[in-house]
Amino acid sequence: MKINWGTGIVIAMICFISFIMYFIIKVNTDSTYDHDLVIEEYYKAELGFQDEINKEKNSQNLIENISFKKTEDGILISFPDNLDTQDITGTVFLYRTSNKKLDFELPISITNNTMLIENKVLLEGRWNLKVDWKYQDSDYMFKKEIMY
Repeated sequence: MKINWGTGIVIAMICFISFIMYFIIKVNTDSTYDHDLVIEEYYKAELGFQDEINKEKNSQNLIENISFKKTEDGILISFPDNLDTQDITGTVFLYRTSNKKLDFELPISITNNTMLIENKVLLEGRWNLKVDWKYQDSDYMFKKEIMY
C-alpha cells in the first residue's frame, strides 16, 4: 500500500491529537498533578485587599514592628516591646504554597512579648507567615515569606 502526502498529513494530525488528548486526560485524572488555587474565594478576598494594604502601612509606621526568628522549638514571633501585650488581639496564619492541607491559623497568645509556633505543626520548606493583629483601635498586618 502506497501512502501519499495527504494520507501522511492526516495520520500525523491524528497522532498529534491523540497525544494531546492523552496528556489532558492524564493531567486531569492523576492526583499528583493537582494544583489548587491560592485562595478558595479569590474574588471575595480581593475586595479586602485595600484593607490589608492599610494594615501593612500602619505596621510600617510603628516605632518597632513584629519580628520573628527560627529557634529549636519552632518559630518565635516577637511583638513590639513598647506596646501593652494584653491589648493585642488577632490571628497568625501560616500558608503552605505547596499543599493547602498544611495551612493553619492560630489565635495570638503572647507571653513576654513573644508567641511560639511549635515545631510539631511545621514542616520544612517555604511558608507564608501572616500576622493580622489589632492594638487598641488600630489594625496591623505583618507578612513575610519564610523558610523553615
